[in-house]
Amino acid sequence: MTSRWSAAGGISGDDYAARFAALAATGADVHGEAAFVTTLIAPGARVLDAGCGTGRVAVRLAELGYACTGVDSDDSMLATARRSSRDVHWLLGDLADLADPEVLEHPSFDLVVCAGNVIPFLAAGSEPAVVAALAARLSPDGLLATGFGLDRRHLPPAAALVRLADYDDWCAAAGLDLIERYATWDRDPYVTDPPPGYAVSVHRRR
Repeated sequence: MTSRWSAAGGISGDDYAARFAALAATGADVHGEAAFVTTLIAPGARVLDAGCGTGRVAVRLAELGYACTGVDSDDSMLATARRSSRDVHWLLGDLADLADPEVLEHPSFDLVVCAGNVIPFLAAGSEPAVVAALAARLSPDGLLATGFGLDRRHLPPAAALVRLADYDDWCAAAGLDLIERYATWDRDPYVTDPPPGYAVSVHRRR
């Protein structure tokens, strides 16, 4: 299936990376997702960056001592990622195919991270299958950490609106239980009144 990201045309990997480089040059912290992951698992753990884009999260985690694999379906993004680090195993592929044991070098991961609105950019109707594929790649008690916008103000135009209730249902069907939820990668509390425009969720494999 063609993802919403691909259907929208996206931007080149180099241009996307340049945006974050410019942001970092202002002193902004561009490694919030990686820092969040370090609070969940220790260095040396195996991490899958699903929908890795230009590899910003995986590269940072590899620098911190994690064994990282990055997967993305965008050739341009992955080309930029490959130039940024040789310490990460990069793979061009569809996230829905990850349930196939032949696709990845390692059979299981201690944590799968989906940053950058990966879930809302999935192909329409593929979401349950992708979540199930990611869950299948988790080790026993492995964690799935995702972050995505919940309203138009926090999402690019091409991304879909995803209800958290639906996402939790997909996770439950895949054998995952919600253990933590925040409004940001900095662990700001998730409240329902008023609801935040973004959610970071951590599910554990049963």
